[in-house]
Amino acid sequence: MKTPRNPSPSDPPQGHAAPPISRIILYVRDVAGVAAFYQKHFGMRPVGVAGEGWFELSSPSGGGIALHKAARSQKSGAAMKVVFGVVDVEAFRDRCAREGLEFGPIHRVGGIMFANAKDPAGNSISISNRGLT
Repeated sequence: MKTPRNPSPSDPPQGHAAPPISRIILYVRDVAGVAAFYQKHFGMRPVGVAGEGWFELSSPSGGGIALHKAARSQKSGAAMKVVFGVVDVEAFRDRCAREGLEFGPIHRVGGIMFANAKDPAGNSISISNRGLT
C-alpha cells in the first residue's frame, strides 16, 4: 500500500489550478513620484492609462505592481496587498468560503470585480478579474 505524501506548499489546492499572482498593490502617498522611481531604477513601464490615484507598472521580466493612493490614515511603506487574478470572482469567492476562507463583499467598478480578505498573518489579499475579462 502506497503512503500518501504531505502536500507541498507549491501544490495547487486539491482539484483546482492555482491562480497566478496578477499584481502587488503598494499603497503610497505620491503615486507619480513612486511610479517615476520604479521606472527609473527598475526599468518598469506603464500599463494602460493611469486612473485617479491608480497607476500600474510592468516589469520587463514579467510581474507587475500597481500604485494606489494611500489614505491619510495609512502608514507609508507598511501596506500592500497581494492580488490573485481570477476570471470569475464570485465562483472563486464561493469556493474559498466552502474551504474556510471568507472574503468580504464583492466590489464592482466598471467591469472590474474584486473582493478582499486577510492571510493568516493579517496581510491584505484580494481576488480580482482586472485585466482578465
